[in-house]
Amino acid sequence: MAGRLRRGRGGRRVRADVELLRRRRGEAAMSRLRIALPLAAIVLTWLLPLGAQEMRLAPVFDGGAALRHIERLVTIGPRPAGSPGAVRARTYIVGELRRAGVSVRVESFDAATPHGRLPMANIVATVTGRRKDVILIGGHYDTKWFREIEFVGANDGGSSAGLLIELARRLHARPHEYTYWIVWFDGEEARESWTATDSLYGSRRMAAELDKARQLPSAVIVADMIGDRNLGIQREAASTPWMNDVIWASAARLGYTAHFLPDSLAVEDDHAPFMRLGIPAALLIDFDFPPWHTAADTLDKVSAQSLEIVGKVLLDALPGIEEGLSRSRGGRP
Repeated sequence: MAGRLRRGRGGRRVRADVELLRRRRGEAAMSRLRIALPLAAIVLTWLLPLGAQEMRLAPVFDGGAALRHIERLVTIGPRPAGSPGAVRARTYIVGELRRAGVSVRVESFDAATPHGRLPMANIVATVTGRRKDVILIGGHYDTKWFREIEFVGANDGGSSAGLLIELARRLHARPHEYTYWIVWFDGEEARESWTATDSLYGSRRMAAELDKARQLPSAVIVADMIGDRNLGIQREAASTPWMNDVIWASAARLGYTAHFLPDSLAVEDDHAPFMRLGIPAALLIDFDFPPWHTAADTLDKVSAQSLEIVGKVLLDALPGIEEGLSRSRGGRP
């Protein structure tokens, strides 16, 4: 591409080309026009049986519980893929899910990295709905490997892991139409510098295996770095526009427009391998986080309130996403 590609501190690829962002905004605007009527129908169908929008109760999500999970993960220390810390983190996550009565499995694999072959494992919780069609909600639980610093990744790696534990518990306790896979991806972080082969190990593996088995989900939502005390999530420019619209509509309904911003930013993350296979997907990420990939990404930078905001918005948006998928031919708008 002609635009600059910012890869500071070996991290995610973030497109900083202003013209690209303007073009993406224009494309998203046109796409929103094309789906305006179907989306309006989805929203009305979703709201009218309850009488009026204000009569809908806000979903319950315990940000404090999510923060406590992050605290326990941070106590383990660095958790890069293939490390003893990653094994301890995995044991903790699986234990919490089983304690909550959630069905969970571990999918282990070896990955070729710049540091040789490393053992990795995705964690998959299944919350069964009335139909077999699947919506995947995921995020990574590994932390970036550094030679020179002790990186505990409270926000980058910790916040997504803690959020998903509480989200799985909440989804397990309420009825829903679709089946949900809650996935903790291993190896999202590059071992050295971010490339197509040194990044997204867990999500690339899972997408390829599901594609081979013809078991791809109907939609994917990924959360990453969503615990920032100064929460400000921009629309991810490559994400599926109608899914972004549903999520941002829920944020507005719940009064969180100060945290779900109208601007856009293109970021490559665990949703990308699924999008390349044609799966609708959305990424929620607050990339404006100064301690990113530094030793300062510690527990004090993470907020229970931010976790609660994101958790509530996701839970509020899921019925609309289910409705959008159900109305489409073949399960995808």
